Amino acid sequence: MKIIVFTVAAAKQFDDLAAGPRKQVGDALDRYALSGVGNVKRLSGRAGYRMRIGRYRVLFDEDQQTILAVYVGKRETTTYDRN
Repeated sequence: MKIIVFTVAAAKQFDDLAAGPRKQVGDALDRYALSGVGNVKRLSGRAGYRMRIGRYRVLFDEDQQTILAVYVGKRETTTYDRN
């Protein structure tokens, strides 16, 4: 199992989610950390990955032991430009 770490900004974004989406995102991250299963693609034009959870996205980077979440929020036209 990989350890999930949030940046300060991503932790605030995660905490600001409503209860339902927060549970969905948390469950999806846990499932990915345990088994590597999830709707994950490598980002083009920059380092990192994105995980799609319905209307929500998690932008992250990972190594052998850690998943570092840098953005958590709704998919908007500026999601990939901001981070």
